[in-house]
Amino acid sequence: MTDTILIVDDEEGIRSSLAGILEDEGYRTVCAADGFEALALCKRELPGLVLLDIWMPRMDGLETLKQLKEQHPDLNVIMMSGHGTIETAVKSTKLGAYDFIEKPLSLEKVVVSVENALAMTRLKEENASLRGMVLQSHEMIGSSAAMLRLKEQIEMVAPTNASVLITGENGTGKELVARSVHYHSQRRDKPFIEINCAAIPEELIESELFGHERGAFTGAVSQKKGKFDLADGGTLFLDEIGDMSLKTQAKVLRILQEKKFERVGGTRTLEVDVRVVAATNKHLEEEIRNGAFREDLYYRLNVVPFKVPALRERRDDIPLLAEYFLSAYCNREGRELKRIVPEAMETLKRYDWPGNVRELKNIVERLVIMTSGGTITVNHLPDYYRGEAAGREGGAGRLDSVLELSSLREAREEFEKEFIIQKLEENDWNVSRTAEAIELERSNLHRKIKSYGIDIKK
Repeated sequence: MTDTILIVDDEEGIRSSLAGILEDEGYRTVCAADGFEALALCKRELPGLVLLDIWMPRMDGLETLKQLKEQHPDLNVIMMSGHGTIETAVKSTKLGAYDFIEKPLSLEKVVVSVENALAMTRLKEENASLRGMVLQSHEMIGSSAAMLRLKEQIEMVAPTNASVLITGENGTGKELVARSVHYHSQRRDKPFIEINCAAIPEELIESELFGHERGAFTGAVSQKKGKFDLADGGTLFLDEIGDMSLKTQAKVLRILQEKKFERVGGTRTLEVDVRVVAATNKHLEEEIRNGAFREDLYYRLNVVPFKVPALRERRDDIPLLAEYFLSAYCNREGRELKRIVPEAMETLKRYDWPGNVRELKNIVERLVIMTSGGTITVNHLPDYYRGEAAGREGGAGRLDSVLELSSLREAREEFEKEFIIQKLEENDWNVSRTAEAIELERSNLHRKIKSYGIDIKK
């Protein structure tokens, strides 16, 4: 589509000259003799750019600019003046002008400024489109009572600056909740920075969070900004906060209280404005009793608690999620949209989903790739989704052993152990492939394998 440029000047000769030059460059032009006419034209058809003279009768350019920006904030305006002063240029910029050109006009400068302004307009439109795509890709899918309640809570809390603590099992979508809090907040135009506290070695976590100065330690050849620096004005998402050391917890607590910190190896105190959203699959109250988590940090983070329900607690959302992932993966793979038959969908709804939404996402991707036809039936599902013993050796015995455990924590850990063993078996005991399949950091998976005493088969 040809870009339309509105030329506003009380001198007919300048209007016609500029129109001729810009039309030769391939642009479409419309003209106005004063500010009132310009505002009326913009209401009928919004141009891509406005060239606006300052000195005009009836309504001068600065007043016109002010009203244009009030009515159309994203519209770029280039100011023109034969009596230009620094004061006028500064005032134009403060009112939102993109550029300021002095008369007599340099035609070469006009063309360059127009090209740059239109490029900026296209960039804004691109960013808006990408932001919409990002929001859609991080959309929280679900219409169950539990999800509607969670979405309502997010809408209430997001516009505030309150710290948020998100709890829930692995794979339930805690990161999605954190992103939703950010995108519904007043910080949405600022960075959303995330860090997985369990995936970074203890000796590096402080450098990652707070940054370091040159020479702070071996290998620190230059200054590096930390996550708190990068998230200034925005949101910092601390995932797996329960795996953070007590030493680092103390420093995070200080930032939350004072909004100040020093880089590793530095002496200069830096101030930041960061909203912290934390998440964990651990019971922090129990961690506090065990001396593994600071009580004062817990209460500082837990201003607003969110509990993300497990997938088995919102089975009515399974068809919505399955269809969403099905459409996404069919589009990504360039395949015709497949259909899950009702019997197969009911089978998926009956399954307990120890890996939650992440597991559902993975199985739908596998079905898209491995199903040759356009219809996914019960027979296409792996055995253990259909509850067949052949696909999950000793499954009943494992469930019985879990039910015999005395505490919820023991049961959850046993369930997680069996889930990891099952996924390792599916991936021929390849740790890297398994970590990728269940969307877990390789180092984190290694830690869980070691803690559960799982024997890796070669």
